[in-house]
Amino acid sequence: MWIFRSFYLPDKEFDDEFEALLAESARVAAEYDASDEDELVDPTQELSERHSLRRVKGFSTQLQDITEVENRELQLEKVVLVGVWTEGTSEMAENSLAELKALAETAGSEVMEGIIQRRDKPDPATYIGSGKVAELKQIVVATGADTVICDGELSPSQLRQLEEKIKVKVVDRTALILDIFAQHAKSKEGKAQVELAQIAYLLPRLRGWGDSLSRQAGGRAAGGAGIGGRGPGETKIETDRRKIRDKMAKLRKEIAEMKVARDTKRQERKRFNIPSVAIAGYTNAGKSSLLNRLTDAGVLVENALFATLDPTVRKSQTSDGRVYTLSDTVGFVRHLPHQLIDAFKSTLEEVSGSDVIVHVVDGSHPDPFEQIRAVREVIAEIGGGDIPEIIAINKVDVANPEVVMEILRKEPNSYAFSVRTGFGIEGLVYAIERSLPRPSVEINAVIPYERGDLVHEIHERGEIFSEVYVEGGTAIHGRVDATLAAAIEKVQVRGE
Repeated sequence: MWIFRSFYLPDKEFDDEFEALLAESARVAAEYDASDEDELVDPTQELSERHSLRRVKGFSTQLQDITEVENRELQLEKVVLVGVWTEGTSEMAENSLAELKALAETAGSEVMEGIIQRRDKPDPATYIGSGKVAELKQIVVATGADTVICDGELSPSQLRQLEEKIKVKVVDRTALILDIFAQHAKSKEGKAQVELAQIAYLLPRLRGWGDSLSRQAGGRAAGGAGIGGRGPGETKIETDRRKIRDKMAKLRKEIAEMKVARDTKRQERKRFNIPSVAIAGYTNAGKSSLLNRLTDAGVLVENALFATLDPTVRKSQTSDGRVYTLSDTVGFVRHLPHQLIDAFKSTLEEVSGSDVIVHVVDGSHPDPFEQIRAVREVIAEIGGGDIPEIIAINKVDVANPEVVMEILRKEPNSYAFSVRTGFGIEGLVYAIERSLPRPSVEINAVIPYERGDLVHEIHERGEIFSEVYVEGGTAIHGRVDATLAAAIEKVQVRGE
């Protein structure tokens, strides 16, 4: 049963060479529709596989002594959520804990109870204070929970003290999000990024059985380690930290090597002046659904947080034939862990390197403005704050009309639509096309009929105001980029 219980007075309430170049462009454009090996997966099958492993009720994983397990994989069963309300309204506090509940359920757990405590700031020792720890322990025993999830990032000492007092596993919001990413990552790059984020989180929280990590390895104490194992002595925790740092360096190198392929594709698009549109937004707002609706991309869609992590780039065309790309990106969330932002930097560059950002907002969410704020905060952090933005309000078929109208009033470049019903899609597409960067050079030329390839390029990469078939060739008035304009200047039919 989902219950909000408060630790404060009960009367309070809570809440992403010219000919050679031209010939190459057709090949490059065709590649945009080609998927990476990791993307050639039937989304229905992928969804089925994701749901094939779920928690079995009655199989408890409660720890009798938490020192029995050191670095075990996060396995959640019955959980109790704990939040500390330090600022904002009670409704904001409840919305934050409700989001934590959705995160916990996405990770595969069963939420037994949610608890919010009103404090000026979290307790530096136990997060909620020693007195409330006793109450929390009683709730854990009463509900049979085996894990406590805190709605914040806890320090190593806070985690340790809470586990010692409550005698069950304690997990913070960052660890929970990292676990969801680990479950949903399917590409080689995605898995490496998640692993890097996980061990970056683990490094300062490394601990073990009692004083075992304080043992020194030196001389005979090295246990037969031989050459390299003798010396003044290196403690076990120092050895483990060194191994983790070596692993982090290796992962960063691997990610940098994989980043080359993504950068090459991005540079090719810029080389041929192909505009890019990034679909960004809060997790579960409908970004993948929108990409599927606009391009038939076949991306996995699931009503869960962080359902898709790997970016997908697809080719699309404007109504007048201009080619541009649409890319789906990883979803954002409030308090998105910095470890993830750092690890997923190469992926997030799809957003920061785009020409237009389509910011998808869940119109049915209780607090859509907080979602908009959180997404803009991350976009600014990755260097995309100055990119033109379109606010796309999704799920208007189930949203409160007053909330949707409020967003439309406060956000000037905003459009309401529904992926499910198709309402407003045409208006959103028109807004995207209108926001694409315009070619810089105006042309008024007659192109010989034998150079139909140039006419094709103008259709794909430029704007055509008029097109007439005359005696010497095709007379076109429009706008193109500088490279294409130079090629047209060389071959155009000139008047007497």
